[in-house]
Amino acid sequence: MLVDWPLDRLRDYLPARDEPTDFDDFWALTVKEARAAARWPARFVPYDAGLSTVEVYDVMFPGFAGQPVRGWFLLPRHAGGRLPCVVEYIGYGGGRGLPHDWLTWSAAGYAHLVMDTRGQGSNGKLVGDTPDPDPVGSPQAPGFLTRGIADPHHYYYRRVFADGVRAVDVVRAHPRVDPARVVVTGGSQGGGIALAVTGLVDGLAAAMPDVPFLCHYRRAVEISDALPYGELVSYLKTRRGDADQVFATLRYFDGMNFAARARAPALFSVALMDNVCPPSTIFAAYNHYAASGKDIVVWPYSGHEGGAGMQRAEQIRWLRDVLAGADASSL
Repeated sequence: MLVDWPLDRLRDYLPARDEPTDFDDFWALTVKEARAAARWPARFVPYDAGLSTVEVYDVMFPGFAGQPVRGWFLLPRHAGGRLPCVVEYIGYGGGRGLPHDWLTWSAAGYAHLVMDTRGQGSNGKLVGDTPDPDPVGSPQAPGFLTRGIADPHHYYYRRVFADGVRAVDVVRAHPRVDPARVVVTGGSQGGGIALAVTGLVDGLAAAMPDVPFLCHYRRAVEISDALPYGELVSYLKTRRGDADQVFATLRYFDGMNFAARARAPALFSVALMDNVCPPSTIFAAYNHYAASGKDIVVWPYSGHEGGAGMQRAEQIRWLRDVLAGADASSL
């Protein structure tokens, strides 16, 4: 069933953003410190995945606090010159899996970096290989959404978003990547990370957040009891006096606030029967998205899977046109 407002109301939904006064300083310092801590070079080790049309590299790079982050880097075999690159972030609970799980973008002719998500990858689907060595430091609900939530400096997604920025830095420095044509994407949690990175990194060629998580937290917990937002409810159900501090922390990590700083063209997606990332939370971020050249694909009869393979087809066509337009404008 539809889980939120009618589409006409969603298209006009522009809630006020609850943004801390030091939001930009907080993130500028976070990114500066993450880059300064990158004291060892990223490693791209050839990996035999048994794939005849794709070159695969096992990646490790310094993320937040210089901590190692794993990933896969895929290149279409025999492609010459510097390629546009898609940096992809992973949905909640998933890890980088295996190279053959990620063939779409290299098949479409792009370099492709898949970033592992620290501490995740044990959801029974895609295995992860990146630890989260920072201590939690405070009680949390099972999962990741409340890890370190008592203080924005120690909050889990501060580390993850910094890792996401560093992933873009790493591919921009790679000799096979055109640094002016780097794109970020991901679904659900991956979409939320992509949205954050779009607000933090200048000069991205495009962004494609699919059914993005981590947006408009207050609205999400008011209209959905599904996980992962349900982790916040569980936490506050037992720590009843902590709501003000919880939402004060989350102001630094709300996709709406990153969207307001975005400058790259973007293709969003939303599903009207999605109770995991309710449509109003996604439209809130989309409607605040500051860049021109944005669009959103609406899937009326889909849940959190969104458009699945059909959305990927939309992305392939859209990105081809966006990059072609960028190439033409530079002539």
